[in-house]
Amino acid sequence: MAIGYSLDEIQNDITKVTPASFEPTIDYIVTKVPRFTFEKFQDTNPILSSAMRSVGEAMAIGRNFAESIQKALCSMEIGLDGFTEVKIDGVTGTNSLAENQNIIKEKLKIFTPNRILLIAQALRYQISIAEICQITHYDKWFVNQIAKIIDEEEKIKIKGIKSEKVELLRLKKLGFSDARLAKLTGKDEFKIATLREELQVKPVYKRIDTCSAEFQSSTKYMYSCYEGDHIQNPECEAEISDKKKVIILGGGPNRIGQGIEFDYACVHACFTLSEAGYETIMINCNPETVSTDYDTSDRLYFEPMTAEYVLEIVRKEQEKGSLIGVIVQFGGQTALKLAKYLSKFNLPIIGTPFDKIDLA
Repeated sequence: MAIGYSLDEIQNDITKVTPASFEPTIDYIVTKVPRFTFEKFQDTNPILSSAMRSVGEAMAIGRNFAESIQKALCSMEIGLDGFTEVKIDGVTGTNSLAENQNIIKEKLKIFTPNRILLIAQALRYQISIAEICQITHYDKWFVNQIAKIIDEEEKIKIKGIKSEKVELLRLKKLGFSDARLAKLTGKDEFKIATLREELQVKPVYKRIDTCSAEFQSSTKYMYSCYEGDHIQNPECEAEISDKKKVIILGGGPNRIGQGIEFDYACVHACFTLSEAGYETIMINCNPETVSTDYDTSDRLYFEPMTAEYVLEIVRKEQEKGSLIGVIVQFGGQTALKLAKYLSKFNLPIIGTPFDKIDLA
């Protein structure tokens, strides 16, 4: 005879103290973005329909929509640092504004993978939110949110970034990556990172808990965000341990030629290191994989696989305990590319050093 359980008899695996019937309350925003690989098939028309075309996806978590969507775009590994400008065929500097606007409006009617970037470009060309919503059928709330980001970008291009903590913190709360701020101001990405360090503008890490911190979460499932102000320091929930630890860099979003085999290697690296007595720390941004299950590693950071986010996590983990090193070999090209930045800042890489990886 089968035995059944009601939801109030099943324990929430995240909080360990609330039942599954407990209504979730969240204080974060999750954004998923599909990953397409049309460039692998040059003769294929990159038009979306009801047929499944994506080969993977990236996911990001932030305290607001602007932070979450910009982190998600950075996670895509298609050269985006946020709402990166896109080149639109026919739009030129010799056309009038009205001519360029008409071209963009026609492009917006087509269901393309980069449509959200085209919306950002339409806003840059002063096409109204109402017109964009009418053409695309996007909800006005979302287009408004994108418009706020583009407005901030225009201000940064004109005025630059003030060397003030409160101003830089405000921009980071909106999800602007160091790379995006660098591009908007014509500076080097690591100069922005240096400015952040000088002004003590650093991310804190929060836990996924499904109860807005009403109950303590025992699950070490983290995401970064920027909080506080120039006076008040925000709370960090990372709870770095004093153990011997190893960081494993995941493979990022699936794409043709890179997928489940890298996740398999990362997961077994976690299991083997745990058996050897090491604390395992996973960094990845792919929600489809076992490596990002909250119980695969001892600590999971769900973050973009870019230099800015990975370096911040590595430095955070170095604050306490003994970081033996970072494994880059199991995450494919995604992780191998980051070896350059780990080496640049003298952060430990387990196995083949960067100069040999680069030579190979």
